[in-house]
Amino acid sequence: MPSSSKRGLILMNLGSPDSTSVKDVRNYLNEFLMDERVIDMPYLSRLLLVKGIISPFRASKSAEAYRSVWTEKGSPLVCLTKDLKNAVALKIKEPVEISMRYGNPTMKSAYDTLAANNPELEEVILLPLYPHYAMSSYETAVIHAKNVFQSGKYKFKIKTIKPFYNNPDYINALCNSIKPYFNDDKYLLFSYHSIPERHIHKSDITGNHCLKTNDCCMVNSPAHKYCYKHQCLETTRLVCEKLGILKEKYGISFQSKLGRAEWLKPSTTATMEELPAKDIKDIMVICPAFISDCLETLEEVAIRERENFMNAGGKSFTFIPCLNIEKTWVETIKKWMEEPNEELLEIL
Repeated sequence: MPSSSKRGLILMNLGSPDSTSVKDVRNYLNEFLMDERVIDMPYLSRLLLVKGIISPFRASKSAEAYRSVWTEKGSPLVCLTKDLKNAVALKIKEPVEISMRYGNPTMKSAYDTLAANNPELEEVILLPLYPHYAMSSYETAVIHAKNVFQSGKYKFKIKTIKPFYNNPDYINALCNSIKPYFNDDKYLLFSYHSIPERHIHKSDITGNHCLKTNDCCMVNSPAHKYCYKHQCLETTRLVCEKLGILKEKYGISFQSKLGRAEWLKPSTTATMEELPAKDIKDIMVICPAFISDCLETLEEVAIRERENFMNAGGKSFTFIPCLNIEKTWVETIKKWMEEPNEELLEIL
């Protein structure tokens, strides 16, 4: 039966291959890596690199990695995003759909379903499941959502929730997700997805602030609105302040580097090898750049980086899951829908 709700919600995540077959993984990699905001080089150069070099050689290896975390229901990221949709739908009266930036379900299918089932819909809130701003995640998701919207004939308007890296409700939810795994005697490592340093420079609206000094992220600047590194550091600071974690008991690293360019450092892999040498042999690891557990958290960190750490002399490694459907996080989304904070919203 059609709904009479005038507002709707779309939860937007990164995406996943349709299956673990090499063909599906190759198709997914092609779509993902051909995005000009992910690999920001001229089209022909990007085409040669992605379809001529990366996909042919990486697809089979990536397919194997996906198989190690795939579930009976399919992709962990897609399944967990659906679980979040269902959990939120139980809390709010507004209709909820999900979409992926790459792969399925698509943004068009989310718009179409909302429009068909909710004829009185006036407004759709888009929640990109990226706490931090980066051109290769939040920016490309929002621009894609806007382009798909403009290519359709939808009667409703759309607003997006801005990066919420320092939002008190998000920080509270993140802290609550850590508490069941937290141990004062262990070191807490925040492993964020890395990005090329040139992306930081491109996003610097001042043109002369980001990565210019070692403490640029600590010096107040308009550039911080779009600076991924600053926002990661700020999330870490706020979480550690709220949990009362001393500076010597936590650290930050960046994972998932691709290619030879300079990416944000220190790398998670290098950090795993260095911590035991510093007599830090019992650690907890959390990946706050991701809302839903996925290949990068479940396979790269919980499996491979655990092995790196233990092989380097570590004694214990505790992986802290992403927010997924943590109850405080679900309540946070409910609050954002029922009590719209205009500072958190932006019209597309």
